[in-house]
Amino acid sequence: MVKLSVIVPFFNVQTYAPDTLRSLQANARGDFEFILVDDCSTDGTPGILRHAERELPGAVLIRHERNGGLATARNTGLDAARGEYLAFLDGDDWLAPGYYPQLLSAIEDLAVDFVRTDHIQCTGRTRTVHRVPQGRRWTALDPRGAILPADRSTSVDYPYAWAGIYHRRLLDDGLLHFRDGLRTAEDRPWIWRLHREARSFAVAGLLGVFYRRGVASSLTQIGDVRQLDFIRAFDQVIDETAQDPDARQLLPKAVRTYCAIISHHLGTIERFEPAVARTLRSMSAAAMKRMPQQLLKDALNSMDDDRAARLRRLRRRPVPAGAAS
Repeated sequence: MVKLSVIVPFFNVQTYAPDTLRSLQANARGDFEFILVDDCSTDGTPGILRHAERELPGAVLIRHERNGGLATARNTGLDAARGEYLAFLDGDDWLAPGYYPQLLSAIEDLAVDFVRTDHIQCTGRTRTVHRVPQGRRWTALDPRGAILPADRSTSVDYPYAWAGIYHRRLLDDGLLHFRDGLRTAEDRPWIWRLHREARSFAVAGLLGVFYRRGVASSLTQIGDVRQLDFIRAFDQVIDETAQDPDARQLLPKAVRTYCAIISHHLGTIERFEPAVARTLRSMSAAAMKRMPQQLLKDALNSMDDDRAARLRRLRRRPVPAGAAS
């Protein structure tokens, strides 16, 4: 029986894939499988993965004939997974030796639906520890209770799918799949749904995931139209949260977070291609008009002056036809 399935999408990461695969080798166990999803890479990645299929214990290689993006690649891995527990890793990140056995022991000891972990962000040679915004560690918690308060960073603001481990019952309940085709912010509706609908979770004080930032091919570094998928992602957060029995309590947090992300993108708009920058403004203005207006007003009133002014200017902007997401 497979105890743990690890889903690892790869797309044009020939420079980094060897580090990722070596770290999986240092985490291999007889009852672990590593589902390597090649999302139609066009560089040397496919050859690296074919070698890993032969050499890495538990490797299962799947190749997409068409590039579908991270969310779709993860879904492919989920559909193939056989493990009692599941985890994710991105094809340009890596792990400390023996990390997955420790993480598996944590979720089994805590007997919860999922466990979240801290991580180490790596930008060049700089290493920074990023912690789950939840003070209580090594104890079972209510996921829904970790969404609020609205005016502080909480567990839903730490959306990284690879920073944790998940029981298979979440997959069986339809909570682990991502929205197909999302190119960025795919973790946002996913983490909100997980916290609204799972029954229990915990935070483990383990450090073992190394998250590589500043990769030139990463969508976080590319100012093209794919970045605008964050609007579709957050529209989904708003729509699904609005249908929740506790929508009155939860929606202010969702609206405030959406506004903060729009403000962030507007504040770095110079990195976008000019046509994409114009589309960003139009689609963001349309998104603000779709939000519950009183909650939007409350969110803007609670922000610092610079962010609030930026968003109020956008809110007054006329929305051309066809600007909806």
